[in-house]
Amino acid sequence: MQPAFRTNLTDSATDSLRAEILRGRWAVGARIPNEAALTDLLLVSRGTVREAVRVLVSQGLLDTRQGSGTYVRSVIDSSAALDRVKRASLRDQWEARAALDLEAARLAALRHTPADLDCIRQLLAVRGSVADGGSEAFIGRDIAFHKSVVAASGNKAMMELYDFFTAAITETIHATLDGDLPEPDQQAHAAIVDAIASGDPDRAVAAVRAFMAPVLAELERLLSQ
Repeated sequence: MQPAFRTNLTDSATDSLRAEILRGRWAVGARIPNEAALTDLLLVSRGTVREAVRVLVSQGLLDTRQGSGTYVRSVIDSSAALDRVKRASLRDQWEARAALDLEAARLAALRHTPADLDCIRQLLAVRGSVADGGSEAFIGRDIAFHKSVVAASGNKAMMELYDFFTAAITETIHATLDGDLPEPDQQAHAAIVDAIASGDPDRAVAAVRAFMAPVLAELERLLSQ
């Protein structure tokens, strides 16, 4: 393992430790060296090692167990994957979001409970507009609405994936609010709710397609110029 010599020692230690995990130095489920050993490997203080481990725990690569040690939880760097998603074109991000929203609505139409539907309707009612508290608050309410649809799908993996995409999805919403793309109105959102409530998965898919169509069409127009 290369020692950490960059100015930001915590970032450097984190990067070095992450690199070793991704290279397979320790297998998934294996306990990594203790704090003292990592301090010697990285040539940084224990506090820096502790902070690097904390960062990697938050990223899902490590798992700390009280009284036992720190173990490798995953060798998949989701943070790097998210960075690549964020660097993708706006069209790519919208198409990925559309795929998630389509399948979520289809499954929600088939699996939603009365409680799910109540939650979705309540979040739609409070979604409002940018004028209600500014763009950041509006984006938070809009994401909460769409996440409630994903939750109603009953697909836990899809829920995790939607959370993973939230940062990129937030940027796509910013693009519509900045006037670059058309923002689907409240009626378009309500059509999705009505379709889910009908229990018809095809109708739910059609509602989401209609919701996304103006944005995707505008992206195609802009790219063709």
